[in-house]
Amino acid sequence: MSADPKETGAPTTNAEWQERKLAAMAVGQGNIAPVYVERASNAELWDVEGNRYIDFGTGIAVCNTGHSNPNVVAAVKEQVERFSHTCVMVTPYDSAVRLAEQLNELVPGSSPKKTMFVTTGAEAVENTVKIARAYTGRRGVVAFSGGFHGRTMMAMGLTGKITPYKNLFGPFPGEVYHAPFPIDYHGVSVDDSIKALNNLFKVDIAPTDVAAIIVEPVQGEGGFYPAPDEFMCALRAICNDHGIVLVADEIQTGFGRTGRLFASEYSGVEPDLITTAKGIAGGYPLAAVTGKAEIMDAPLPGGLGGTYGGSPVGCSAALAVIDVIREEGLVERALQIGARFRERLEALQAKYPQTIGDIRCDRGAMMAIELVEDGEVGKPAAELTRSLVGAAYENGLVLLSCGVNGNAIRFLPALTIPFELVDEGLDIFESCLDELLAS
Repeated sequence: MSADPKETGAPTTNAEWQERKLAAMAVGQGNIAPVYVERASNAELWDVEGNRYIDFGTGIAVCNTGHSNPNVVAAVKEQVERFSHTCVMVTPYDSAVRLAEQLNELVPGSSPKKTMFVTTGAEAVENTVKIARAYTGRRGVVAFSGGFHGRTMMAMGLTGKITPYKNLFGPFPGEVYHAPFPIDYHGVSVDDSIKALNNLFKVDIAPTDVAAIIVEPVQGEGGFYPAPDEFMCALRAICNDHGIVLVADEIQTGFGRTGRLFASEYSGVEPDLITTAKGIAGGYPLAAVTGKAEIMDAPLPGGLGGTYGGSPVGCSAALAVIDVIREEGLVERALQIGARFRERLEALQAKYPQTIGDIRCDRGAMMAIELVEDGEVGKPAAELTRSLVGAAYENGLVLLSCGVNGNAIRFLPALTIPFELVDEGLDIFESCLDELLAS
């Protein structure tokens, strides 16, 4: 058992731990702020110095049910006391089967479904490519500009953002193609995107050679841009016409985050495969691919999996997460949180119309604002965004940025956050913005 750092002379301040971290860990695995968490509860964190933070990041949309949710903690404790690992591919266990059954029922669409488990979102994405290629016998994969699908090699190839995710790491796997993602605010319509996709089929790869099209129903790292329903329906039609597997990357959007259990529900589209991770298990490493049974069964036995895939601890946590979402009405609560943020952010935009260029609060509690200079969409305020994130941490608020141009602030509070903490956090946010714009 490790000793209390205060009793062993170990660092007790954030600065000391940051110095030690920089000496011990690779620079590439950086951290946004030198805040070393000692404990967390629901929507609040406390660091090693005793400072309190309101958490508008939730571990990047992971702890949707709040930090250390009592029901999740109880499920994990009960599982660990029985066993922590046997490998689901060697001697399996009921929690994995029960979770697969639930996911098969919960994901959108009426087609019979099956599920496979891995450990990370990037692994889930990689496995959708494997499954789609096995099912179609084809090689090509189409993704979209601004999309983020992970940091492993195939996932990086699919990601539509160079810095920091792809810079220095090429060459990437072949037969990966990108089309523009529709963003009205940036002058890219659904028609523009579909025309570009059809042109790609004429110029770079025939649709009969495409195994899969992968899309985020709401882009995450790319800037929190929702995929228009019309766009999702058009992709479904194209995939139907050409026998292409449609993959919905719901890693950040799943488990109530957007005001639906899965964001694909907004368009009414049934994806062929869906990736999940992040919010699935309340902070315990787990990811899954769920999809149409016929497609999921294309790989041969042993072709899918991994030593830690479907961890019994993660599966037990995920079953508890699903129960909490149901019992506490967290899907509906995401909509209420989104409405609360929209009201405050629209007032802030009216106060600073030349700075807050766009507000995106129409997908539940997956919200963002885009900061610009002089009210111009073509002048991203990336430096202001960085300064605002830093100032927020200094004043007790955890914030995350995103966007291809690094000028979007995203808000991802726990779906269990009390409204008084929403208001307190937004007060801190507004105060920080006031101070920066006045300087």
